[in-house]
Amino acid sequence: MAEERLQRRLAAILSADVVGYSRLMGIDEAGTLAAPKGFAAQPDRSADRRPFWPDRQADGRRGAGRVRQRRRCSGLRDQDPETPWRARCRRCNPIQLRIGINVGDIIIDDNDIFGDGVNVAARLEGIAEPGGVCISDDAYRQVRGKIEMACDDMGPQALKNIAEPMRAWRVKLGDQSAAMAQAGLPANQAPALALPEKPSIAVLPFQNMSADPEQEYFADGMVEDIITALSRFKSLFVIARNSSFTYKGKAVDIKQVGRELGVRYVLEGSVRKAGGNVRITGQLIDSDTGSHLWADRFDGSLEDVFELQDQVTTRVVSAIAPKITEAEIERARRKPAGSLDGYDLYLRALALSHQFTPESLGEAVAVLRKALAIDSSYAPAAALSLFCFSWWHSEARGERPQTDEAVRLARRMMANTTDDPDVLWMVGWCLAYLAGETAAGTDLIERGLALNPN
Repeated sequence: MAEERLQRRLAAILSADVVGYSRLMGIDEAGTLAAPKGFAAQPDRSADRRPFWPDRQADGRRGAGRVRQRRRCSGLRDQDPETPWRARCRRCNPIQLRIGINVGDIIIDDNDIFGDGVNVAARLEGIAEPGGVCISDDAYRQVRGKIEMACDDMGPQALKNIAEPMRAWRVKLGDQSAAMAQAGLPANQAPALALPEKPSIAVLPFQNMSADPEQEYFADGMVEDIITALSRFKSLFVIARNSSFTYKGKAVDIKQVGRELGVRYVLEGSVRKAGGNVRITGQLIDSDTGSHLWADRFDGSLEDVFELQDQVTTRVVSAIAPKITEAEIERARRKPAGSLDGYDLYLRALALSHQFTPESLGEAVAVLRKALAIDSSYAPAAALSLFCFSWWHSEARGERPQTDEAVRLARRMMANTTDDPDVLWMVGWCLAYLAGETAAGTDLIERGLALNPN
C-alpha cells in the first residue's frame, strides 16, 4: 500500500525560508507565526494546475510545480499587504525570504516530497542572500530567453551533502542590474566566468560518428575516465562531468564553452566504429584563441572494451597534460616581469628546470624563492625548489651549495600530509638524494605514483 502512494515526477522545486525567524519571533510571536500563512504563490494562470505545496514548515515552505510557475511565484507576495502583522513587522524589521529553485526528479508521498531535487533546492536556498532567489543551472536553462529575468552567474558551488559542485545563478530582482549585461553580450547569454588561478580544462562529450548507438556508452565511458584521470593532477582545475555533459549532442562554440565554464582549455573528440575496430580522435583547444594545441587519433579493437578505454585514457592524458604545461609556460613568458604572481614564477622556474644545466637549475631555485616569498604555503613551488636544488647540487661544477636548508624543508613537507602526487615525488627525491633517507623517499614517491599513475 505504501508503494501505491508514491509518485515520481519531474518538477521545479522551490524552497523558501524566513530570514532571522527566531529573532522575529522574539519581537512579535503572533505576527511572525502568521507571516508564512500570509504568503501565497501567484500561479501562472495559463497553466493547467496550481503549484503544489506539500510541506509547510514553521519558517518556510517547500513546493513543486512547473519551472515558469516556480519563477513567477518566487516573489511570494502577501495576499493582503495591509494586514496588522505586516504593518508591525515593517516598523521593526520586514519579513524577508531566502528562496532556492531547482529542477529535478521528486517522489511524492502523501503530503510531502523527497529526492535529490528537493535537497538541492534546499541547499540553494541556504546560499541565497536575504530577500534573494538562487536557482540551479538546470532551472536556469529552462527559463533562459523565455521569461524576463536577469541573473548573475555564481559559478560552481559546493553545496552541503551534495557530492559534486553545482553551478548556481543569482536572480536579479527589482531595479538591480544584471552583472551579465557585459558589453556585446545578449541578455540571455551567460557571462564569462573568471578563470581559476591554475590551468583549467573541460572535457566535452565525444561525438559518436557511428550508426551504432551502443558506441554512445563507450564514448561517454571513455570521457568519464579521462575526466577522472585528469582530476588526479592537482595542478589542473578540471570541470566535473555534470557540467561538461550539458553540451552533449549540441554543436558548440569552443570560445563560448570557455566563457560559460570558466576554462582556458577544452578537449573534444569523436568515436567511429568500423567492424570490430574503433577509431578515437581527440584535440586540445585553447578556448581563448581557438588554436589547436594537440591532436591525435587512436585505433583499437573492441574485443576488450575496458582495456581499450584504459589505453586511450592513459595515452590522451599523458599527451595533453604536458601540452597544457607548455602552453601555461609560454603564457607566463609573455607576461611583463612586474606583473608576475607566484604561479607565473613557478611556471618560469619549471621551464628553467627542463634545461638541466647547473646555471638554469640555480636560476630556477632563485625564481622559486621569489614565488615562496609571495606565498610561503605554495607547496608545488616548494617541492619544485627541492627538486631543482637536488639536481643543481648533483650537476654543480666546483663548490656545491649547502644542503641543510633544503633537507629541513623536505622533512617539514614530509610531515605535512598531502594528496598532490607531484609534491610527494619531488620531496621524496630530495630526501633520498640529499638526506640519504632512501626508505622515506621511496615511500613518498610510491604514494605519488599510486595517486596518479600517469
